[in-house]
Amino acid sequence: MTVPTIPENAPFTPAQRAWLNGFFAGLVSTGRAGGDTAEAQVAGSAAALPESAGAEAGAEAPEAAQEAKSWRDVQDEDPDQYPWHDSDVSLEKRLELVEDKPLDLKLMGAMAQLDCGQCGYLCRTYAKAIETGEETDLKRCVPGGKQTAKALKQILADHEAASGEGGGGADPKASSPSEAESASAPAEGAPDGPPHDRDRPFPAPVLAVERLTGARSMKDTRFVSLSLAGSGLTYRAGDALGVYPKNPYDRVDALIRLLGLGGGERVALAAGDSVTLRTALIEHADIKTPSDELYELLAACAADAQEAADLRRCVDEQAVDGLIAEPRVIDVLARFPSARPDPEALVGALDPLRPRLYSIASSPLVYPDEIHLVVGVVRYEQGGAARKGVASTFLADRVADYEPVPAFVQASEHFAPPAEDDKPMIMVGPGTGIAPFRAFVQERKARGASGANWLFFGEQHAATDYLFGDELAELHAAGWLGGLTTAFSRDGEKRVYVQDRMREHGAELWRRLADGGHFYVCGDAERMAPDVDKALHEIVAEHGDMSAESAADFVQRMKSNGRYQRDVY
Repeated sequence: MTVPTIPENAPFTPAQRAWLNGFFAGLVSTGRAGGDTAEAQVAGSAAALPESAGAEAGAEAPEAAQEAKSWRDVQDEDPDQYPWHDSDVSLEKRLELVEDKPLDLKLMGAMAQLDCGQCGYLCRTYAKAIETGEETDLKRCVPGGKQTAKALKQILADHEAASGEGGGGADPKASSPSEAESASAPAEGAPDGPPHDRDRPFPAPVLAVERLTGARSMKDTRFVSLSLAGSGLTYRAGDALGVYPKNPYDRVDALIRLLGLGGGERVALAAGDSVTLRTALIEHADIKTPSDELYELLAACAADAQEAADLRRCVDEQAVDGLIAEPRVIDVLARFPSARPDPEALVGALDPLRPRLYSIASSPLVYPDEIHLVVGVVRYEQGGAARKGVASTFLADRVADYEPVPAFVQASEHFAPPAEDDKPMIMVGPGTGIAPFRAFVQERKARGASGANWLFFGEQHAATDYLFGDELAELHAAGWLGGLTTAFSRDGEKRVYVQDRMREHGAELWRRLADGGHFYVCGDAERMAPDVDKALHEIVAEHGDMSAESAADFVQRMKSNGRYQRDVY
């Protein structure tokens, strides 16, 4: 489809003309949401025109109409109704914004706002499932962690106190199907879904585990390849792979010895299956982070009164002598030796071992029966003890060649390369954030896409941390990466990051955005993503000749049109 552009002699400033050209390009490229008319999108976008556009064009901006439907909408609701649905907004501020909202929106405000799918829902649908009582587990929000779980618990308690209702939500049997259920349940008469999903993971054989970083690197980053052959699973560039890890055998054995048990004791799982204690602790239970239920169980069975009192203090997150900050389950059991619960009760009080999601680093057009991952191996020291990530060390150290790893594809409705092959694509992916962009470029190359691809990659040292460096150089030389801009922060006297490189190339970056370019970010949600977002706003304001407010409107419009997408964690 031909993209309309504003003629050079039209009565607009350069910034206004660039904005309108970008808007029309975004309008043509918006297709994934479906069902919205161009008129509705134009009405919803006019409010974001650069300042004075109405005066120069001789027209007044119309009232903003309802936004185009996006991946995070539920039913017919407008995403602009959810100003708290932004991972850059603090939890405290989000809770303020939802203070006078209905229960489901209050619950939504407590989520991490990443729509990462690790909970099995989106933030909106997870909140709705809790409200209806369909979902009772308040700890599913992995990035929100304990803060989110505590906030959810408090919101439900306050709601119960105010309404006089019993329990945390409505009886799911007495209510209509939740939005999460409606979205996932097949229509009557429709064929069954894929043979493998989150609840029925596919045992994916490991094909390769290779180190990407050099031997002298401060980081250990691995390339992991898994086979999907015979699974019936399909994926798209931008999707994630969910992996169910196993706890380290040495940790589990140390925990069993501390309890004075043998490991062969039979315990019943929540699903009703009976397994040995060792199997339960390896494959089913989170033995890293103590739950409130564990503290309460230990307090109830502690033979020592002082230990019981201290354990109750742990529930309220009070400091206890002899217990390090952020203790593991084994640290808690070692600190309170008089608390020795029944093995089955212990397993029941531990949180379930949840899957970890990894951005897929391959395109199905190139690798239809194979999935590639980029895994940063987590190892650190805390409280004088060596710590390690469960899933990352599972993939890096504990799976042998062709050992099956329980896995499923987590579809992403909000993160994918441009549907139109002629659109410019700008990708910011430092560190392991490069993963989906490797897939994006593979996809565009396989499709023969004409749109320019530009990657900003950052790490510590070029000599040891340039992930896929040779591959990227070949793509750059062949023209599939028209732009390859790197930032190796520890190689110079002054530390330079991807957001600094963005500012250095601000004029060209703005030109591509004004031409309808799509902008993507993947990686650290806490520091990198906000810094990149800030740089983007500054570039739009400076090179687009806009005020800060108009630049913010422009960036927001990019988000609404699907031209600014983030996969952050």
